[in-house]
Amino acid sequence: MVDQDSSQPTTQPAGLRNRHIAMIALGGIIGAGLFVGSSAAIAATGPAVLLAFLAVGILVILVMRMLGEMVTADPGRGSFVEYIRAAHGDRLGFTAGWLYWFFWVVVLGSEAIAGAILLQDWIALPVWVLSIALIIVLKLVNFAAPRVFGECEFWLSMIKVISIVAFIGAALLYVFHVFGPGVPVRENVLGHGGFFPHGFVAVLSIIPTILFTMMGSEIATVAAAESPEPGRNVARVTRSIGTRVTLFYLASVAMILMVVPWPSVVPGRSPFVAAMDVMGVPGAGLLMRIVVLSAVLSCLNSSMYITSRILTELAGSGDAPAVLARTSTTQTPRLAITVSSIAGTLVAFSSILAPNTIFAFLLSCSGGVILMVYCLIVSAYVQARSKAEKTGQGEGFNLPLFPFCNYGTLLAVAFVFIAMMFNPEERMTAIASLGTSVFFFLLASFRNRRV
Repeated sequence: MVDQDSSQPTTQPAGLRNRHIAMIALGGIIGAGLFVGSSAAIAATGPAVLLAFLAVGILVILVMRMLGEMVTADPGRGSFVEYIRAAHGDRLGFTAGWLYWFFWVVVLGSEAIAGAILLQDWIALPVWVLSIALIIVLKLVNFAAPRVFGECEFWLSMIKVISIVAFIGAALLYVFHVFGPGVPVRENVLGHGGFFPHGFVAVLSIIPTILFTMMGSEIATVAAAESPEPGRNVARVTRSIGTRVTLFYLASVAMILMVVPWPSVVPGRSPFVAAMDVMGVPGAGLLMRIVVLSAVLSCLNSSMYITSRILTELAGSGDAPAVLARTSTTQTPRLAITVSSIAGTLVAFSSILAPNTIFAFLLSCSGGVILMVYCLIVSAYVQARSKAEKTGQGEGFNLPLFPFCNYGTLLAVAFVFIAMMFNPEERMTAIASLGTSVFFFLLASFRNRRV
């Protein structure tokens, strides 16, 4: 492999197209958390889970809107980490970048294990062998030109999108008695304790879990840097992706609640399969297994991509070894991909060798750090817009109710952490995530003193 420094000019065209960017954004969000994980949320809150999904969706929409306006007003900086750096300095830039890398490395390892467990039904090999094989295959995909990654992610995400749309369409036809005997919608939704069967507190306590299943749309802002028109692509994606994802989640969960009595939803088992079994869809289990596998592979693919790009950007800013900023002749950061894949493999092995100690600790540490990153994006927006308006250059910023909307978003994130503290199952995640954030900030402070 012949490497060249990433700072050297290149005549190669950007590798990702507009359709790739849109699907990469969806691929980073829609995963097994919707197809399987939503069962726990439905069982814990009943029909009121729709309010939790709506609240989280609004939060994601606001954060993406703020990020999009920052990139549009000041294009070309790089990922959102560089906008945080510009607003808050190198220490918080270092902290945000490494927190984000750490979060997605843990996701990478977790998804590799999830994919291996799914494949075991078809391939009789140990989980550790299959997880390594998945990481190697997707590492090779990411080693190729960016367009190859984009094409793979496009089709993997397309499977998920088509599956959700088809499910919503079939459920609507079933609910309106176009086929099948139909279902008592009112009884299914409200006949088992009303809209709040477990009280409003249950809705608040489930928000952190739902929040973690709906994150990842910011990946598109990083991928857009490798497209022909990064500024325009970021603006286009950030305007629409939050709304699209929220509608996907709300519509699909609403259909499940209409078709299946919510008390029959079993945590850990796909509620989509339960609904399709009620509707009489043949091979529902197999179909959903294929969809979930595609979702896992998509998330694994995106995780490897985003970790390598963030690592490369950190290296370019002097926050990681400079050698990681080098790219191959196909404009891919192969060394950064290798480092991230090794880190993800170690996480995967920890889930096999020490699932209740090391792996549980890593999950706790990473569980809430993305919230800290979102807080930094929101506060960076306040800084950027205030500065732009003082200099008379605030045309690109048009988020309404500024800055009250921003402070409200920060309060909402703080509220999520408070809710996690009061929930025994989430308390350790909140404490460990805050501790991890403090650790990286102290590491950044120590590094700055030495420099």
